[in-house]
Amino acid sequence: MSLDVTQILLSAQSADGAIRKHAEESLKQFQEQNLPGFLFSLSSELASDEKPEESRRLAGLILKNALDAKEEHRKSELFQRWLALDAGVKAQIKALLLQTLSSPVANARSTSSQVIAKVAGIEIPQKQWPELIVSLLSSIHQVQPNVKQATLETLGYLCEEVSPEAVDQDQVNKILTAVVQGMNASEGNSEVRLAATRALYNALGFAQVNFSNDMERDYIMRVVCEATQSPEVKIRQAAFECLVAISSTYYDKLATYMQDIFNITAKAVKGDEESVALQAIEFWSSICDEEIDILDEYSSEFTADSDVPCYYFIKQALPALVPMLLETLLKQEEDQDLDEGAWNLAMAGGTCLGLVARTVGDDIVPLVMPFVEENITKPEWRQREAATYAFGSILEGPSADKLAPLVNVALNFMLSALIKDPNNHVKDTTAWTLGRIFEFLHGSALETPPIITAENCQQILTVLLQSMKDVPNVAEKACGALYFLAQGYVDAGSASPLSPFFQDIVQNLLMTTHREDAGESRLRTAAYETLNEVVRCSTEETAPIVMQLVPVIMMELHQTLEAEKLSTDEREKRSDLQGLLCGCLQVIIQKLGGMESTKFSFLQYADQMMDLFLRVFACRNATVHEEAMLAIGALAYAAGSNFAKYMAQFYQYLEMGLQNFEEYQVCAITVGVVGDLCRALEDKILPYCDGIMTQLLKDLSSNQLHRSVKPPIFSCFGDIALAIGENFEKYLIYAMPMLQSAADLSAHATAADDEMLDYTNQLRNGILEAYSGILQGFKSSPKTQLLMPYAPHILQFLDALHNGKDMDDSVMKTAIGVLGDLADTLGVHAGPLISQSTSSKQFLDECLSSDDPLVKESADWAKIAVSRAVSG
Repeated sequence: MSLDVTQILLSAQSADGAIRKHAEESLKQFQEQNLPGFLFSLSSELASDEKPEESRRLAGLILKNALDAKEEHRKSELFQRWLALDAGVKAQIKALLLQTLSSPVANARSTSSQVIAKVAGIEIPQKQWPELIVSLLSSIHQVQPNVKQATLETLGYLCEEVSPEAVDQDQVNKILTAVVQGMNASEGNSEVRLAATRALYNALGFAQVNFSNDMERDYIMRVVCEATQSPEVKIRQAAFECLVAISSTYYDKLATYMQDIFNITAKAVKGDEESVALQAIEFWSSICDEEIDILDEYSSEFTADSDVPCYYFIKQALPALVPMLLETLLKQEEDQDLDEGAWNLAMAGGTCLGLVARTVGDDIVPLVMPFVEENITKPEWRQREAATYAFGSILEGPSADKLAPLVNVALNFMLSALIKDPNNHVKDTTAWTLGRIFEFLHGSALETPPIITAENCQQILTVLLQSMKDVPNVAEKACGALYFLAQGYVDAGSASPLSPFFQDIVQNLLMTTHREDAGESRLRTAAYETLNEVVRCSTEETAPIVMQLVPVIMMELHQTLEAEKLSTDEREKRSDLQGLLCGCLQVIIQKLGGMESTKFSFLQYADQMMDLFLRVFACRNATVHEEAMLAIGALAYAAGSNFAKYMAQFYQYLEMGLQNFEEYQVCAITVGVVGDLCRALEDKILPYCDGIMTQLLKDLSSNQLHRSVKPPIFSCFGDIALAIGENFEKYLIYAMPMLQSAADLSAHATAADDEMLDYTNQLRNGILEAYSGILQGFKSSPKTQLLMPYAPHILQFLDALHNGKDMDDSVMKTAIGVLGDLADTLGVHAGPLISQSTSSKQFLDECLSSDDPLVKESADWAKIAVSRAVSG
């Protein structure tokens, strides 16, 4: 196949759609018919300095995409595909990539660096390409700065792609030596120094051994701190980024450097470019995150002499750190509230101040309050806004006892400022601060006397409802404040102080959703979210007003479905609105369907609602599907067995949701709705079970479905078995082997990190819920004997979990419940098996003495069932 690759790559970037499409098809065909030739041609293109920069850039990009992908299953396909290529071809491609590192064209060097790292990510863990690191390091002392820069960049990317375990310590030492030398102030070329500093950022995970050695650590820290003083902004920024990474990776090694780091961060925050100053603040935020995590983790067993690995860096730095952060609050930008993704010095400083408050609690209050009192009434808006922001930032962390007296004084002042202050920034921050007051210092759980009383409640609501008519960014924060105000009354029972104003609140929120400018500053979304919260916290007394909302919201949803011929932008806006309206209906359904006094009259609307939801599905938009699915789940729960009449029409959309691998959240939510349907319909779901089970089993065996959907699918087996009882018989031969192999895997999984441990526990829980549902579904059926062959395996799984010692409380509760279900359903047949089980008795004893009341309750029940089975 003789192709002019250069011309095709240029044509693939043509402005003319037809030329572009033809070129893309040619590339695709070439790739499918001759992969080795295709990859070789691309690497030759990238390596040739005679070729145009545009074609080389695209060649590099396609090469990179041929080696890596975001989705796990696709990534492993590409890995295998590369490993299967002929060794000679791979060697030629790698030689061309290394040759490109000395190209005079910066873009080609940089692209090649990334592709080399992708190949290394595949090969080094397989013990292939051992000479790569050696050859990179041998060329690092070459005099040409551009080669040195490219080599350091490649080492940086390589450290990002390859895990530290795959590289031996000797090579790690050499990489770090090369990188740190490249960072040195004596390095005359700033491009080289920048590449080295960025490479160190990626290489820090490899430096565990080096950071444990005092001399090596001192050297690395000195070079990083020196680089923060470089004349080049980008180098200073990259050096501070390294410090931020060091603060989280090597927190326990920092004590001797903290004074120096404070001095250099303070200098940067005071006078450096914003990009550098932001990283300097980020260092302190990162230290806060570390200390918050440590103190959270140890708080339960915290005694004065316990050895907690916390160095209290923030507490020690407080007297100097807080004034530095307060200073940044005065550096606001004129239009910062209007730009959603805005991030500047004042915002970073306020965020860090909030983290400091969470780290040190009450100690921060006396350091911040003088700044607040001094600036809150100043004529210059920046000072008033900074004072309000400082006050709002410290409301989470300190005790309610410490804050309540201050808030009681501040509340009236803030309410007045929200209406009267002439500046929008000040109003925006004031509304945000009120929201924080209601979030952290209001609600039934607090011991202190309430901040919100019968006397001031009306004034607060009047101000918030009036502010919802202000400019969008202020109105959005006012909605947020009302959201937390309502949330604080979630347990108020029938006597909610909001009841007298309920009609007013709802009308104002609906008016806000209809504002012409509701699309700005997330205002419409905030108004609906607040409306939902207000409905959630409503009482029997205000139920009739919630009932009046039903036709209003349904009418609005109906109108979105009538819209004809929309542009892409309008279609997106319509989908957003439909999602918000379905979400609102879901909350209303849960509220009214859950109260005996309203359930009957509310269900008169069920037919129309269901019709609307089915029409929403026809619009084919993932986010809207999620919201509509959740609303249908709520409706099924409320309607109970009467929901059966909708199943024939709804089933096709249920099946579509279960097949939706790409938008896995839709799939996960649909699995949850199957559970709702089982609980609502019980055995009336039987006619649909073949289709549902077939799809769930397909989902489980697919390597394309996101792993997070698998635990709920197992759990769903249990829901189906509970609903259809012994009719689950025909699915046992498919479901049980799947459960068994997943159980084996999850029982012996070694969790590499917290995230993996959480997932493993979710998986175990899903499997146990499946077993529990199946056992309970067969109880009192003549067919219980069908489960006997599976009983030994279930007990082995429980033994393995007990011996593994890394269950969380929810797994423990479900596991001991399954032991009880097994004894209860199989009775005397299970008795001998349970007696032989190595750890059933120990496990039961442990659960009986658990501190967790739910675990204990499950164990009490299991004990009765087990002793019946064993003594029978």
